[in-house]
Amino acid sequence: MTSTRRSWPRSTDWLWLGGAALVFACLDFGLFLAAGPTTGFLGPYATLVLELVCDASLLLLARFPNAVAGLLIAASLAMLASDLFSPGLLVPARQPTLMTVPTITPIVLAQLVRQLDRRRLLWIAGFLALLATRPWNPAWNTTPFGLLSTALPVAVALYFEARRQLLSSLRDRAERAEREQHLLAEQALAAERRRLASEMHDVVTHRLSLMVLHAGALGVTSPDPSVKSAAEDIRREGAHALDELRDLVGVLRNGTGIEPPVPNPPLPGEVADLVAESVAVGIATELSVTGDRTSVSPTVARTAYRVVQEALTNIRKHAPGCSATVSLRYHPGGLDVAVANTRATRPPDAALAGTGSGAGLSGLRQRVELVGGSFEAGPAPGGGFKIGAILPAYVPTTEGAAR
Repeated sequence: MTSTRRSWPRSTDWLWLGGAALVFACLDFGLFLAAGPTTGFLGPYATLVLELVCDASLLLLARFPNAVAGLLIAASLAMLASDLFSPGLLVPARQPTLMTVPTITPIVLAQLVRQLDRRRLLWIAGFLALLATRPWNPAWNTTPFGLLSTALPVAVALYFEARRQLLSSLRDRAERAEREQHLLAEQALAAERRRLASEMHDVVTHRLSLMVLHAGALGVTSPDPSVKSAAEDIRREGAHALDELRDLVGVLRNGTGIEPPVPNPPLPGEVADLVAESVAVGIATELSVTGDRTSVSPTVARTAYRVVQEALTNIRKHAPGCSATVSLRYHPGGLDVAVANTRATRPPDAALAGTGSGAGLSGLRQRVELVGGSFEAGPAPGGGFKIGAILPAYVPTTEGAAR
């Protein structure tokens, strides 16, 4: 048989047991006053002392359940022997006897359900029920009260204990099923991301590589300096696009243990180029950089570059004539990026504002969240707009380590 033993009591159990012992001690004192003293050689308070000892044993039930059960059995045998062979010794002879077990018996048996294995509990409860009901001499004033004080509390306690175990089992199964479902979803998501990364690497990288090679060949073979310059620009931008594509593929393969090599990650020098481009088209832009820029990984640095690039592009489209500030704050925990602009001083160009897919900010949010950061964008106080991103120092992996 399996055991139902539980590691208790807790502090609340001690309070409950102490309160129950005090209540039953008061009850036994009241019964003693109603029934009168005993008349045997043990003295007039023999019954009261025996009942109070059994009540106090409730405090030891958590640590010594077998000893408390043995005390109940011994007290019950003594009360039965007194009632049968020496009336008045332990059971007052003045009034008819209702029970020959201590009054604390129902509480002790109910708590033993949580302390003893099922077979031992049933043996103890059965023996106490035999002593309490006295089937060899059944009577209206012994048998019903004997069953109520022994069999009934055990049956009720067993029911509630079985119900508690069933609910706990169902809860554990539900939590396990939820964890398995979440794991399956994560596995499916990881497989889909790996598939997308493979397709991007196989298809897009191949085409971009061809473009870079053709541009390089054109720059070498063409005698026209303007064509050579344009070809070099195409080759350089294509190479940057390849770097960014490898970066994105590495993020999609998050957890593979391989971070894509980025020989020239975008750091404040290149962000300064973005600011210079913004100033060149008439947007007064200031750049503020604090901290050690080497404290973040190339992937995070490239994400910050993309945030600044998209923010300045939106400013040029939608807020002509404004002024802007770009802030990069490097710290041991990562990188904080903020781009803010004031209110536009003239209406935006309709043709320029209508370009783009309209998903720039949502794309930025997804890119920032892919590297484990947070993104926010919204109106700035006093007009204008503000974009901010909080990026980690390294991209967290699925194994829980940070790269």
